[in-house]
Amino acid sequence: MGLNEAPRESAVRVDIGELVLDGFGRSVDPERVSAAFQAELARLVRERGVPIAADGGRAWDGLAGLPPLPATTSARRLGQELARAVHAGLAGRGEVKR
Repeated sequence: MGLNEAPRESAVRVDIGELVLDGFGRSVDPERVSAAFQAELARLVRERGVPIAADGGRAWDGLAGLPPLPATTSARRLGQELARAVHAGLAGRGEVKR
């Protein structure tokens, strides 16, 4: 690396194949939940990283034991809280299924 080159940050890739939201009414727009989820999870990973992946690439089949989601009809808030719950699992506060 030269003196004028910025150091390369390690890349983090979170690939979520499907989000299943059971128990929410039809008034919750899944597209808005997904957009809010993606934006908030990207922010959390950028600002806080993914502690359980700090020592190299890993893959998991799922996360369980995550914090409960709030009872809300706001797609934006639901997406943000869902992202926080998933990030909590990626930070080691939940059960990882390999």
